[in-house]
Amino acid sequence: MLTANIYLNFLGNCEEAFNFYQSVLGGELEDLTRFSEMPPQEGMPPLSEEMANQIMHVSLPISKETFLMGSDTGGEWAPKFIQGNNFSISLKTNDKSEADRLFHGLSVGGQITMPMGDTFWDAYFGMFTDKFGINWMISAE
Repeated sequence: MLTANIYLNFLGNCEEAFNFYQSVLGGELEDLTRFSEMPPQEGMPPLSEEMANQIMHVSLPISKETFLMGSDTGGEWAPKFIQGNNFSISLKTNDKSEADRLFHGLSVGGQITMPMGDTFWDAYFGMFTDKFGINWMISAE
């Protein structure tokens, strides 16, 4: 089964935004992960204290199969970030070959920002901006 969710990006105020969304929409914040919980990345400088405390990922269920998800981004993570392009379409499937098919098909003519691969959060995941400037995240779990 394929599901699609909205993934919002923020410039340091993701936690504040999601606490607000939760206060209006209800539910419980899930999978709240800070950048400080990310394993060190080869070739990447250490995170600043400010960035380490920011949100790497958070999820708020708004229905049985729909989630509002988000993270803090900007700087080297998203050098072209402007208000209005601060979202991604997140497609999730339980089949790696389907994830690859979606990734390779939708990314044609676009710019891959993270190739499909296994992640430390136990998902098969990749990101790209398509040829129309839309940001996508594809995952299989």
